[in-house]
Amino acid sequence: MDCSNLASLLLADPARIPLSMLIVFGCAKLGAEIAERLKQPGIVGEILAGVIVGPSALGWIHPDDLLRTLADLGVMFLLFRVGLEVKAPEMLRLGGRAALVAACGVVVPFLFGWGILLAWGRPSIEAVFTGAAMVATSVGITAGVLAAKGVLNERASQIILAAAVIDDVLGLIVLAIVGSMAHARVNVLEIAVTAALATAFVLIVAKWGTRAAANSVRRFVARSRLGEAEFALAMVILFACSLTAVYTGVAAIVGAFLAGMALSETVEQRVRDFAHGTTELLVPFFLAGIGLNVDLTAFRESSTLVLTVVILLAAIVSKFIGCSVASLGLGRTDVLRIGVGMIPRGEVGMVVAQIGLGMGVISRPIYGVVVAMAVASTLVAPPLLALVYRQPGAHGPSGEIDRAIHWRDNALRRNSSAQ
Repeated sequence: MDCSNLASLLLADPARIPLSMLIVFGCAKLGAEIAERLKQPGIVGEILAGVIVGPSALGWIHPDDLLRTLADLGVMFLLFRVGLEVKAPEMLRLGGRAALVAACGVVVPFLFGWGILLAWGRPSIEAVFTGAAMVATSVGITAGVLAAKGVLNERASQIILAAAVIDDVLGLIVLAIVGSMAHARVNVLEIAVTAALATAFVLIVAKWGTRAAANSVRRFVARSRLGEAEFALAMVILFACSLTAVYTGVAAIVGAFLAGMALSETVEQRVRDFAHGTTELLVPFFLAGIGLNVDLTAFRESSTLVLTVVILLAAIVSKFIGCSVASLGLGRTDVLRIGVGMIPRGEVGMVVAQIGLGMGVISRPIYGVVVAMAVASTLVAPPLLALVYRQPGAHGPSGEIDRAIHWRDNALRRNSSAQ
């Protein structure tokens, strides 16, 4: 966000920033509470809260630079916290299967989206961009659900997370190719260099990041006089990895996830608690922000509404089929979990659509279709994940700790009563 814009905003209306944060955060948490009471994941309620208070319904709040910045920070911290619960050796052990899942989860949805738009009579380049918008999984949504259920260390979850990271790299390559096609030129060397840099960054951090982080944290904490030296260094590593990820061509959230994974075997529980608290503050802006971008006016035409339903079904079915087929041999339960876990598109599909709209190769109605697909697939995924991950008593990465504390407190109360 431009600092001059923020300064102007504060001078013009000092109440706007706290008011925006109050509305978005408060309504998102209220939505989460209602969703939980209806036996649905809280994530669903937070996204729907964004739709309700946004331009499409009540119009209380509109997306702006501040909310987008908070949303970006929210998803970065979410992926960082998820990374703290994942061990790099386990992820690397499943890398081959994850790569296959990611590849199938890119090819099949792309062909579905491209084919449907061509059959609908849309221009070829618009069909290609629509296919590209359907390829990349929104790791933030799936990671949030898996973290909330405390199942990050299960085999299916590890494959989903690794595949989503690889998916992001493959999506980058697809977007680079599609963007070149829109400019009527395909620079093979540039695409190859970008893909190589992105792949190298992911592999280097995944393979050697844990050892490097352990050495850095140990030396820094031993010499530092800061009160929270370990947390401070963890934040530096988080932002450095996120920045490096952007410069190598992949999303900042991939760097955030890799930073967390590199620190997962090193940092103390206090750092995890700080990261969890920051995530709880910022993630509602990311989730509600998805809902804020919904534009229901794009569906006044019945043909656009029908196309939206077709594209949404294709997005769900194609991801599920592609990723499930690549998971065959892991058992029915893991196949279902991986297929469902890769469904949400979220912010990734919207970014591709925004690029296409800016380049003038996607029309406003098709842009609305893609955004609706991204939001709806994001809303569908959490309940489906809750269904295939039915594990009573799992309440988050610290679920076991919480239950142990609860058991201890009950035991103390019983002993006190007996005395």
